[in-house]
Order: sequence, then C-alpha cells, then structure tokens
Amino acid sequence: MNFFAAALMGLLLRLMYVAPIESVNFQFLLHGHSRVAMLGWVYLMLFSLIVHSFVPLEAQQKPVYNKLFWVTQVAVIGMMVRFPFEGYALLSIAFSTLHIFCSYYFCWLIWNDSQPDSQPKKQLLRTALVFMIVSTFGVWFLGPAVGLLGKASAFYQIAIQFFLHFQFNGWFMFAVLALFFHQWKIKIDEKKFHVFYILLVIATILTFALAVSWYLSNPILYWINGVGLVLQLIAFVLFIKIIKPHFHTFFNSLQTLEKIVYGFALFSLTLKIGIQLVTLVPELAQVSHQIRNFVIGYIHLTLLGMISSFLFGCNLQNKFLNAKSSLVNWGIKIFLLGFVLTEILLFTQGIYLFFKIGEFPMYQQNLFIVSIGLPAGLLLLTISIYRHKSKLT
Repeated sequence: MNFFAAALMGLLLRLMYVAPIESVNFQFLLHGHSRVAMLGWVYLMLFSLIVHSFVPLEAQQKPVYNKLFWVTQVAVIGMMVRFPFEGYALLSIAFSTLHIFCSYYFCWLIWNDSQPDSQPKKQLLRTALVFMIVSTFGVWFLGPAVGLLGKASAFYQIAIQFFLHFQFNGWFMFAVLALFFHQWKIKIDEKKFHVFYILLVIATILTFALAVSWYLSNPILYWINGVGLVLQLIAFVLFIKIIKPHFHTFFNSLQTLEKIVYGFALFSLTLKIGIQLVTLVPELAQVSHQIRNFVIGYIHLTLLGMISSFLFGCNLQNKFLNAKSSLVNWGIKIFLLGFVLTEILLFTQGIYLFFKIGEFPMYQQNLFIVSIGLPAGLLLLTISIYRHKSKLT
C-alpha cells in the first residue's frame, strides 16, 4: 500500500509539469513522495524480509517486532500526510525523527536476534545495519547546517547526499545482498566473498566523494571517486564469479515471473554500475548532477529497477505474492513496463539536454502517460494481496 501511495504521489508530480496545480506545493510533495518510497516501501519491506529470513521463529513471535512494525508504519503515514502540506515543519520532522529512532531499535533487535546460517550472510546483514545508522548522521547534521549556513550552503547539500548515498549504496544494497544469498541457498566461496566484501565496503565509502565534488571543487575528489568505482567494478566481477556456478541451478528452480523479476534486478544492477563508470570522466561527473533527468533516472534505476525488482522476487519465492495469480502477473509486468518506458524517456531527454538539442517532442505529456503504468501495476498487486488476505480470513 505504501508503494502504491508513493507511486500516486510521483504521478501527481509528473502531472504538475503538464497541468500545474496551484494548491499543491511541488517541493513539499516531492519530500513526501521520496520518504514514502524509501522508508514506507523499501525500509519496511526489508524489515519484514530480514525478520522472516534471519530471525528464528521463536524470536519472530516476540510482540516487539509486530509493535515496532506498526509504530514505524505510523511514522510513515505521518510523513505521507504532513510533508506534502508543510514540508520541513514541526510534525513532519517529528514523524521523521520517530522513524529514525524506530530504525535504531530495529538494528539493535536484529543485531541480537538474527542467526544467519553462514558468516558471509552475517557480515552483509550487520554491515547493512551499520550503514543504516551511519546514513542517519546526515539527517542530524541538517539542523546545524540550516542554522549556521542556510539551505543553500554546501554543508546542507552534502548532509542530504550523505544520507541518500549510505541509504541506497549502503543499507539498501548490503541488505539486499544478504537476502539475495539467503534466497539462493548456495555454498559461498568464502575466499572470493571476503575480497568481494572488503572491496565493496571500501568502494561504498569512497564513491561518496562524487556527491561531495558537486558542491566542493577539488580535483582529488574525482580521483577518490575513480578509485572507488574501479574497486566497485572488481567487486561486481567477483560477485558474478561467486554466483555463476550456481546460476542455472537457481534459475531453473524458479517460476517464470520469478525469473523475470530476478533477471530484471540483476540487469538493473549491471546498468547502475555501468552508468556510475561514466563519472570517471570529470566533465561527465559534473553533468550527471546538473541534468536533473539523469539524476531521477539513476535514482529510479536503483530503487525501482534493482531493489524493488529483487524485493518482488523475494516476496514471490516466499509465497507472500502468488506467482500464479493473474493480478500479480499483470501487476508486476505493467509496473516493469511503465518503469522501462519512463527510464527511456528520462535518459533520452537527458541526452537531448546534454547535446543542447532542446526538448524531446511532448516529453512531459509522454512521461506522464507512461508513468500511469507504475501505480496501475501496484494497484493490481495491492488488490491481489487484500483478496488473498480475505480468503485466508
């Protein structure tokens, strides 16, 4: 439901480019959309899957997990309702703060209760939790940044990027990898994994230099980012080597829809790494931030293409979504089609701006039309889930 709400908010944002709505503040709505997508969909889905996958059944049945989930959901609903109307104000900040403290408590519970069946999975899961906590430092720095230097300052912008970078590339990425290896149920080559893990952690830290370079001009930042990207590429090659011997066995055990979403997630991961490599060229690194279409396209590639597709796969494999349901099949396929078409338009328009060609014909209208596929697909999934619940009841 949260994902559907976030998609509707995103569709409204795109409608505002076609037909401006005076009563809606675009920036406030954008704040609400991003928080519901990240904290209402990805965070709570990872919460549920991590507890299901790594916490023993007797510990899962503790009332604290259920209570914490719903308190976190209250925080998400609070942000969903307040941000579009007031932006950063008393209530929206209060709900954001509540979510952060809930996430700290979640980390403490999982650190103590989780029992992954191998050391690699344990390392990935605990690293994800550490990165989640580290990412929130960026949020705590926003207040001092505004008070001392204002919202236009480099300090304020870097604090925002710090939060986003270590959420997406730290907490989300490492949590997804822990779940990924859990779903594959393969014996991991621990020597290769150790090198892969070390390189990926270092790369995650070093590639934050790119975001810093957008606000502080210093050539050394491009070199730091470049080293991080090279290490990330090597880590990706090692990742392929780790899963390759088991690839066909795993995929042959999947249903068609599961193959589609897992394949889509891996393809999106490959594209993400490829796009990041483009920023090895300093001029292109700066352009990647200046052209908003590239920024939105990249964020959606990571959140919708890679992370969300993998989460769909986990839900299908664990039977939380029924792969045989026509609503689920159509819902996921419509969602993915809408995502692909929006990405094509976003990056095409970005290329038009890069080469100073102008605007792609009827760009905003076309982007709004194809974006309808995102909430439409999620609506079908939501209906399917509620139908399944009613049958169980």
